[in-house]
Amino acid sequence: MTTLQTVPPADPAPAKSPDTTWPFTGREEELEQVRRSSAASRRGIVVTGPAGYGKTALVEEAVRGAGHTRVAGTPGTRDTPFAAFAHLLPETVTLHRALRLLSGVRLLVVDDAHLLDDASAALVHQLALHARTRLIVVATDGMAAPGAVRRLWTGELLPRLTLGPLPREDTDRLVTAAAGGPVEPLTARRLHRLCGGDLRLLRDLLDAVRERGPLVPDPDTGEHAWHGPLPLTATVRERAATVLDRADPAERETLDRLAFAGPLPLDAADCDLSVLERLESDGLVVVTDHPRSPDAVRLAHPLHGPALRAAAGRLRARRLSATSEETGLALRTEAAALERRVEQADVRDLPTPAGDWLTESGTPVPASYAAVRARFSRLRGELREAASWSRQGLRHSPGDGACLLELALSTAQSGEAAGTGTGWPAGPGTGRPPSAAAAWLAAARGDLDGARAALDGDRPYDAVRLGAPERALGRLPAGGVLAAHAEALVRADGAALDRVAEALRERGFLLFAAEAHAQAARAHRDPLAARTSRTRAAALARRCQGARTPALTGLVLGELTARQRQIVTLAAAGLSNRQIAERLTLSVRTVGNHLYGAYARLGGDRRTLPCPSA
Repeated sequence: MTTLQTVPPADPAPAKSPDTTWPFTGREEELEQVRRSSAASRRGIVVTGPAGYGKTALVEEAVRGAGHTRVAGTPGTRDTPFAAFAHLLPETVTLHRALRLLSGVRLLVVDDAHLLDDASAALVHQLALHARTRLIVVATDGMAAPGAVRRLWTGELLPRLTLGPLPREDTDRLVTAAAGGPVEPLTARRLHRLCGGDLRLLRDLLDAVRERGPLVPDPDTGEHAWHGPLPLTATVRERAATVLDRADPAERETLDRLAFAGPLPLDAADCDLSVLERLESDGLVVVTDHPRSPDAVRLAHPLHGPALRAAAGRLRARRLSATSEETGLALRTEAAALERRVEQADVRDLPTPAGDWLTESGTPVPASYAAVRARFSRLRGELREAASWSRQGLRHSPGDGACLLELALSTAQSGEAAGTGTGWPAGPGTGRPPSAAAAWLAAARGDLDGARAALDGDRPYDAVRLGAPERALGRLPAGGVLAAHAEALVRADGAALDRVAEALRERGFLLFAAEAHAQAARAHRDPLAARTSRTRAAALARRCQGARTPALTGLVLGELTARQRQIVTLAAAGLSNRQIAERLTLSVRTVGNHLYGAYARLGGDRRTLPCPSA
């Protein structure tokens, strides 16, 4: 007779498992939620999400080192009773006996629960109802699941955790690890967009790029960069088979037109609505509002356009590709849409297919367009992307002032304080940084007084960010969120600064929101409120591609005195004790004493401590 002692502590059944070479990253909150669900006082949790979103990897990480039993549903055994539990139960067993045999299992992981046979699904449901077993159940959204599985969350037996796409910064970490080094920001953005949150597709794309060899060093930074068409390996082609294998000539022609010239207006004269309806019903196209025209038709999955373009022959591609005049018009239209968003103080993400296709194909990007993309990215806190767009434009027009300015600003706000002649982007013919970036160059060097002295009168919001909000009063759009930021900071109103930060975040200004929360942390008198603001600031700052601005310095140096913060910031920028002493008119010994006290509080020394503004 089978007894509980025969149940192994871990599942020996063949099932998918995370690749050990693919590091687990991100999802700290979700990981903690799954771990808490397996505590002695909890009944478990159901983890759902689209295919490829890393549900199994999350659960495996959560139960790593903990004794557990694992079962999994498989597509070919839906008609075999108790197939998922075959390695745990006798060959012939009733539901009642199966429940009794497994009731001693303390932690049961059920993977691919949407594929369970009805008997296994019923057993899982009964274990949730009657046993002491804690359950971690994984199911894929959009897949038909047995009723007994769905009732785990619809009947409120177990809480449900639905995974969204892995955040961009975590995707970048995976890409960097897989590529064996830093990846050029526009390449990372391209991979993130193409995979659409599907980490298995991301792995397939990286394998394809490495297999075909288009991952080459960027000429400016040396980072891994991918320009050119999508490599159609067998795996990638299989991923795009739903569009590449479309047999109807009219449907394929429509798909190709969308790949080369989409989004297209729904009322275009030569659009066959019956064809579009068939493609829409099959989930291959969607109709959405688009900045260029209402009711625009586009391909549903971001991978499909590049796959169709890569599969087209040269003559077909030549026929379908936009002319240089059409491309120029599309770029100007996108740039105008981005500029309108900036004027409206709203920099939430916006589709920009024309510019993306240009960089992906390796075609030179006009500086006028690149500067607008760089500014939009910088305002969103995407500082490395902003620098990449600036460099794209400078390759086309090496002396373009707008691109030089954006490169200077994005570089300085990343905390890089290179001087003239050592890589700092200089204005055309001057050998000096663009004047509008002088304040941020000083801030990057740790000279906050010099930064405020160099503030450009045409950029009042910089005064707010650099801690001189009184200089911006009455000079920002009345009633707007930027003016509210200045007013709250003048009053040192922590609660108002937190509200401003949330408004900035909702509008896409992640770096500004992080700075406002950090300023709120210093303004709050309540330690709990200050800690909450600091935590929010740190979470947002992590999404800003290495941003290091004066407002964020306090995230790490909040426990230091003002003088200690000033000196440690200068030390982190690479200045010697003597150089700091000369700049601040102090003795070298006084500087050393301040550094000793500061590093004693921070638990490190100058040569091993991370940059204070990180």
